Amino acid sequence: MRQGPALQARSFTLFTPEAPPTPREDDLAVLRLIRSRRVGPATFHRLLAEHGSAAAALEALPRIAAEAGIKGYEPCPAGVAHAELAAGRRAGARLIRFDDPAYPPLLATIPDAPPVLWMRGRIEVLERPAIAVIGARNASSLGLRMARGLARGLAEAGLTVTAGLARGIDTAAHEASCDAGTVAVMAGGIDVIYPAENRTLADRIIGNGCLLTEQPPGIEPVARHFPARNRIVSGLSAGVVVIEAAHRSGSLITARCGADQGREIMAVPGHPLDARAAGCNALIRDGATLVRNAEDVIGALEASGAMLRFEDQADADRPTGKAFHSQGEAGDKSSVPRRPSTRDMAEGALPGRPAQGTEDTGRADHRRSAGKPAEPGVLHVASAPTDRSDLKVRLLDLLGPSPAEEDSVIRDLGIPPAHLAPALLDLELEGRVIRLPGGRIALAG
Repeated sequence: MRQGPALQARSFTLFTPEAPPTPREDDLAVLRLIRSRRVGPATFHRLLAEHGSAAAALEALPRIAAEAGIKGYEPCPAGVAHAELAAGRRAGARLIRFDDPAYPPLLATIPDAPPVLWMRGRIEVLERPAIAVIGARNASSLGLRMARGLARGLAEAGLTVTAGLARGIDTAAHEASCDAGTVAVMAGGIDVIYPAENRTLADRIIGNGCLLTEQPPGIEPVARHFPARNRIVSGLSAGVVVIEAAHRSGSLITARCGADQGREIMAVPGHPLDARAAGCNALIRDGATLVRNAEDVIGALEASGAMLRFEDQADADRPTGKAFHSQGEAGDKSSVPRRPSTRDMAEGALPGRPAQGTEDTGRADHRRSAGKPAEPGVLHVASAPTDRSDLKVRLLDLLGPSPAEEDSVIRDLGIPPAHLAPALLDLELEGRVIRLPGGRIALAG
């Protein structure tokens, strides 16, 4: 159980050199740490595991950087964190820290869970089990109809529909479940509605549901923010339903995030000649559950045990919470990832961070869990080996402009077919590999 400053105050006397930290001071330390250069979500949690508190981690950062040969490293200034808190208050938003009892229980289980979330709306909607309903921005009429019917049915069954407030399928899903309470995860700041055409919808959502983001207020979304947003959409949810997605769709990134997180992956099939159905059909081919309506989705969640796991996690205490106390003890270090090393910083990226010269958005962090075995019954999409990056390099080396038979590539790599699919999907989404008729693959132009 968390022991905050109010409980500690009983032992306070005039001879105490410093008063116990206030909750606001805790918020400042947490914000300063996560907003510091080269500190992303995964690194944030590792720093807490090693140093026991956000304040201690902040003190250690310059030393770690100096040992790695990085001169003049300074954590995020206190003034920047103060300004973010003030901007959040002006936007009418609430800051939810990872150790907050209101933090979404399933989201807390992913390895790169956002240390802080900004929220506008009704926080109690985060207590209900959620299901992600996502898909194409340029959705067809039938796709929009399917999204509305499926989302409405799920909401009537007591599930919270989550999506990314994007055009097309996401918008239709939010609209259909708005009265029951839906969660929209945003790529930019809590006060920056994107696309702008969804401002009216966003105002409706906060009436019974909520808007969520890990970005500071005032941040305009850019390309790198959307994959980070997608991992939160899937992380909040017991399962992910994809309705219309092309082969290089961002919806497949969300599905991949969900697979890596051990979520139930489902897809609505489409006509083989419709490019907007290619991604969904490929997911089903690779093991995702075929669904046609809300009843199929609920049945898949019940069969996999995903709902039971949500209830177990919602009732469980979070051992990592006390690591947020500025004067608290560190959590059990045997159950947390390793500390960020000086070598990590010397190479320009701490664990869970992108390469030197870039800002972390979580777009790569979720891939680090790809090799973890999923809980029984949850993940139906084939998982990749832990050295997926090495596999991608080997695969690119084998391919050329001339198409090669996929079966021949599998034999040359000496791996099971199920291990090739995730790496191949990564390269397709990156635009580096293309699939051709007849089970052939080649390097993209």
